[in-house]
Amino acid sequence: MKIGKSIKMLLLGTSAALFLAACGSGDDAEGDDAVRKVKIAYDQASKPMSWIDENGKPTGYDVEVMKLVDELLPDYEFEFVGTTSDDLLIGVEQGKFQAGVKNAFWTEERTKKFLYPEEFLGLSSAGLVLRKEDENIKSLEDFASAGYSLAPIAANNAQYTVIEEYNNAHPDNPVKLQAGDSFTVDVVQWVNEGRVDGGVMIEGPFEKQVTAKDGPYHHLEEEVVYNEFDVIKTWPLFNREEKELAAAYDGAVKKLKEEKKLEELSEEFYGRNLFDVLDSVDR
Repeated sequence: MKIGKSIKMLLLGTSAALFLAACGSGDDAEGDDAVRKVKIAYDQASKPMSWIDENGKPTGYDVEVMKLVDELLPDYEFEFVGTTSDDLLIGVEQGKFQAGVKNAFWTEERTKKFLYPEEFLGLSSAGLVLRKEDENIKSLEDFASAGYSLAPIAANNAQYTVIEEYNNAHPDNPVKLQAGDSFTVDVVQWVNEGRVDGGVMIEGPFEKQVTAKDGPYHHLEEEVVYNEFDVIKTWPLFNREEKELAAAYDGAVKKLKEEKKLEELSEEFYGRNLFDVLDSVDR
């Protein structure tokens, strides 16, 4: 009887030891060796930079770059959250998301709200959408000299800053710049209807809306044109507290650039390698 009791006590002691060891192991997993899950917001309606595909999956140039970054960072697990451009900005600033991608340009004003990493994410072609008869307008200087009206741009949209910077540098020949109520307007429709003479647009969306055979404005392909006036670096936006995450991103993107992975994605999603003109990019 005493032997049985001793064995029973020994088994109980062993079970308790194993339980405590398991608890200790769990604590370690939640400590230094834990994989940190972070939320990466993306503009879900900004094809070809970022959107939700027919299978309900996030994709686009910005998203696919960040997926490659995630693969190179074993200490992090990225959760991609589709949202609107405005919600992305607010969410990253407030810490709802740790970072966000939306074909974002650099602006001085945004550095007060967000952390920019050292490595840019990609390149974006910015241009003027014009009626076919105005295809001779090749630059902002031409547009301003013609006295043309520009589709309104929200003041918190970096495209507004691009035009504002041009106006500051050309006070004798400024573009008529009007702040809009919404982040973006339907530039192609506004130009086609004659509500304005032109509007600023990114090449990728123009290609998807107008040039692509399944684009909603493909029927206007002979009515409107896109004339590039600049190629601009784009960046992910990090919450200002995410210095370690931003540094990890920098290391991963440097590797991806060395391996020409970003050039491959530029070809895939934009139909051209924008990195070919990187030496001439000044913004």
